[in-house]
This record gives sequence, structure tokens and C-alpha cells, in this order.
Amino acid sequence: MSDSNKEIDMVKIVALLPMKGHSERIPNKNLMHFCGKPLYHMVLESLLASKYISAVVVNTDSENIKNDIQLNFDDRVKIHNRPEEIQGDCVSMNDIIAFDISKIDATFYFQTHSTNPLLKVESIDNAIEKMVELFKKRSHDSIFSVTKIQTRLFDEKGNPVNHNPNELIRTQDLPPLYEENSNFFIFSKASFKENGNKRIGKTPYMFELDKLEAVDIDEPQDFVLAEAIFKTVT
Repeated sequence: MSDSNKEIDMVKIVALLPMKGHSERIPNKNLMHFCGKPLYHMVLESLLASKYISAVVVNTDSENIKNDIQLNFDDRVKIHNRPEEIQGDCVSMNDIIAFDISKIDATFYFQTHSTNPLLKVESIDNAIEKMVELFKKRSHDSIFSVTKIQTRLFDEKGNPVNHNPNELIRTQDLPPLYEENSNFFIFSKASFKENGNKRIGKTPYMFELDKLEAVDIDEPQDFVLAEAIFKTVT
């Protein structure tokens, strides 16, 4: 066993997978079938397959989700019943995280969403390894996943953001920008609290994911796209 793996074995990694019953844009999204199984099963199975994650916590207000977890995953998943004061569409995810991390201790928390069905086990483990490495160096206090963008961007008024229209250099030569893709966040309880209860800390590291793997399901067309990608690459 390598020294890096030994170091990871000495820390506790808890995965947080919050899910609410109601969804505005895609009704019943978390339980909607994705390639033959409820959508949330995809990322939950990847979390359970990680060689570093010791516990998976699902915070939910849905009896249907709770019942499905108990039927398909039994005691491999810990359920946190979401209190009424942090239920609803307008509640900040950071409030839900604050509740969860107050109930279970860990060296690091790996928070993701059910809307990331293409997230690979290898990416989960690689990101955790990177977090342990960075923490040891004291160079970064958290990680969030990003997608690199190298294209000509404009603001809402049509003003160029990252290029000079008078100098049409190749897009691959443009300075890259990075989009927070909401696939995952890794943080400690200390970094969360020291940054005002935020999952992205004061010195975050951007972990780049491939564009296909990083598809996040927010709209109905995202669901169609993610299913098509899954059927093509698996």
C-alpha cells in the first residue's frame, strides 16, 4: 500500500447526498427513472463503490425517497430526516449541510447531488486523494468541481467578457475560464465554519471534470442529454 493510501485510510470521509421530494423544473426528479432505475441510484451507487467513503448520508423530507432507500440500500445509507425549518425550495444548501455535519463527524465531507448521474467512482476517489494531499500541504482547505470553458463569452449587454473582438485569436488560445458545475464539493467541518458556513472555503482548489461526465440535470433536456451520454459511453 502506498503512503498516500495509508494517509487516506487514517481519515474519515462522509458523503452527503441531500434530496428533497419536490422539484420545480422536473417533477419527482430524484425518483424519475434514468436508464431503468431511479435517478438518484446512479450517483449513490458510485458513492458506495468508492474505496475511501466510509458512510453515505441522505438528508430528505420525502417518505418515498426514504422507503426506496430502505428497500434498495438498507443500512448502507444513513437517513437524516430534514427538519421542517430547513424544508422548501428557497432553503440554502449550506443550511442543510450545516445540519448534516452537526449530526455526523468526519475528517472531510464529500457533498454531491442526485442530478449528477455520470459522476465516476474514479473521479470521486481521485478528488478525495487530492484533498488529502492538499490538506497535508496546507495549501487548500476545500475542493469544488469545475468545467473548463474556452469559447468567446459575452455579458447580457453584448460586451465581450474574455476576448477582444478585434483580435480573433483561436478559441483554444483564449485564457480558460472555469464553471462551477455542482458535481461535488469536499470540505472539512472547520473550513465550512471558518468561511461563514459555506462549502467552498477560503482557499479552494478547482478540480476539473470532463464536460460529458459533468452534465448536471436541471432542466428536462438535461435529462435526455445525460441518458444519451450514459448509453453511449457505458
